[in-house]
Amino acid sequence: MNPETEFPVYRVIDQDGQLVGERSGITNHQLKEFYRWLVTLRTLDQRAWNLQRQGRIGTYAPFSGQEAAQIGVAATLRPTDWICPSYRDWPVLAYLGTPLHYPLLGSMGHPEAGHIPDEIPSLPAQVVIAAQILHAVGLAWSAKLQRQDRIAVTFFGDGATSQGDFHEALNLASVMKVPVIFVAQNNQWAISVPVHRQMNTPTIAQRALAYNVEGIRVDGNDIAAVYQTFMDLQKRVREGSGPALVEAVTYRLGAHTTADDPTRYRIGDDDTPFRRGEPVARLRRYLENEHILSPSDFEAMDQDAKIVVDKAVETAEAYPKNPPETIFDHVYAELTPQLVRQRQEFAQHLSDGGDIHG
Repeated sequence: MNPETEFPVYRVIDQDGQLVGERSGITNHQLKEFYRWLVTLRTLDQRAWNLQRQGRIGTYAPFSGQEAAQIGVAATLRPTDWICPSYRDWPVLAYLGTPLHYPLLGSMGHPEAGHIPDEIPSLPAQVVIAAQILHAVGLAWSAKLQRQDRIAVTFFGDGATSQGDFHEALNLASVMKVPVIFVAQNNQWAISVPVHRQMNTPTIAQRALAYNVEGIRVDGNDIAAVYQTFMDLQKRVREGSGPALVEAVTYRLGAHTTADDPTRYRIGDDDTPFRRGEPVARLRRYLENEHILSPSDFEAMDQDAKIVVDKAVETAEAYPKNPPETIFDHVYAELTPQLVRQRQEFAQHLSDGGDIHG
């Protein structure tokens, strides 16, 4: 089997902004809105990096380069579909309505960041690598048992595919034939380990063969290709085709987190093609080539993004500090008796003058 032939990368717009596939079902208005989202989120991500360097937030995991692989998926989902994200998946949560100041709150250690708005059916951003993949299978299985017309979608990086949770999740999803889509964002690096060092298969998508589920590869930097792929895929999964594994081929433009220095392990790597084809620059070239947006339009969007992000920073930094005992909140819809008792004991400990470490 030739994986490159069996699992080709689906692409609509190439890195130079040229149409190389059929742009069906995507209006100019949608592309404009996609670009607005890409610019806004890129501005937020870059601002967050600077805030961490200024000591105004804690450790932060940048997502620059992976925005299209998330927004293109989110735009195809229904308001009731479950989302199971990782710590680098704030773009999908923002697109679905989570306030833009939440990623900043998360890096400030504020517990409110774990309280996704009730109208958004999403679990909190997961820090434990690959844990959310199993959660997505459980949610999809529950939806199937209750005959609900909803699917679950989970996002994770290429490094997560080396975890046992990933394989257990695919196996269970396949056996039970639950409506779940696994979105592996292959950003080429699992922290400092290149993808070819952590697995011996040329593609992530081909791992679908072992579990008898559908495997697809798509250019994760091409938002048009991602959107088209998922418009079709989510419909099939919703109708009972079973789970699917999607490899969104993308690139992590920056560090793994603000605690990481990629110059120590990317030495000698020529990533120019990846950087040239990153989502924001690629879509901008296409919109320019097709005269869909003018230079003044781009400038206006840049200014709007800055205003929106400035407001998010202002909101996050003005957020009231929560009492330490709120760490027990937002874990369950209703606290278990054990957690109620622990919360009370912790609050009493603090009122007696104890610290949060004792």
